[in-house]
Amino acid sequence: MAINLGNSNSSGSDEPELMMDINTTPLIDVMLVLLVMLIITIPIQLHSVNLEMPVGAPPTNQVKPEKILIEIDAASVVYWQGVAVNAQELDEKMKAISQQNTQPEVHVRPDKDARYAVFANVLSSSKRVGLTKIAVIGAEQFVR
Repeated sequence: MAINLGNSNSSGSDEPELMMDINTTPLIDVMLVLLVMLIITIPIQLHSVNLEMPVGAPPTNQVKPEKILIEIDAASVVYWQGVAVNAQELDEKMKAISQQNTQPEVHVRPDKDARYAVFANVLSSSKRVGLTKIAVIGAEQFVR
C-alpha cells in the first residue's frame, strides 16, 4: 500500500509521487474465500413432509376384480372374451359393465397389424360409457 501526500514535484524533488489509494484486490480475494466457505458450511435445506405411515400389513382384497379381454386381430376384427363382436355389440357390452358397482378391468390387446382407427374406436367407446380401469397390453410385440 502506498500513500499519496500531494504533489511533491512542485517542490522540485526528483522522487516519484506516493499513491494514497488502497489496493482492494487482496480484500476482494479474502471476501470471496469467506463467501465460498460460508456457502459450503450452510446446511442443505430439505423440503420434506413427515408422514405417519400405518404399521402392520395392509388389508387383503377378498374380491379379485373381473378381467375383460378385448382383442383386435390383424384383420381389425374386435373380440370380446374370444367372441367376435361388431361396434354396436361392443358398446352394449361396455355399457353393461360400466353400470356394475365394481367395474372390471378391461384389457385391450391390439395386434401390431391392426388398423389404428379400430383401436382408437375401442378406446373412445370405453371412455364414452364411463369405464375407468383400462389397460393396453401386449406392447412387447411393438419392440423391434
